[in-house]
Amino acid sequence: MGQLTADMTRLVGEIHTARGERQRLIGATRQAAVEMKHALARVQGGFRAAHAEMARRQRRDLREFVSGLKSRVAALRNGFGTDLAGARAVWCRTVATAGSTGREHSKRAARATGG
Repeated sequence: MGQLTADMTRLVGEIHTARGERQRLIGATRQAAVEMKHALARVQGGFRAAHAEMARRQRRDLREFVSGLKSRVAALRNGFGTDLAGARAVWCRTVATAGSTGREHSKRAARATGG
């Protein structure tokens, strides 16, 4: 066998070896891509579950907050109403003890202001 034949034989062997390695690499790459897709699907599923739980928790917290806010506002309105009723009662007693009606009081107030 001559040098050219030996070189060609060696070259053909290297080509076959490289082709086999390339096919193994392509197969490994495909397998890695499939595994990454599965891993990504699991991660996204975890994100979806976490997001759903976060949304449920936030809705519950918001309902509790609004309920508490309604209670506080109702208590404030009740307190203001009680204060106004008390002020009205005191005002009416003051006017009644002065012996004047509301109309007379209004006339006196208008005269005092020059109106």
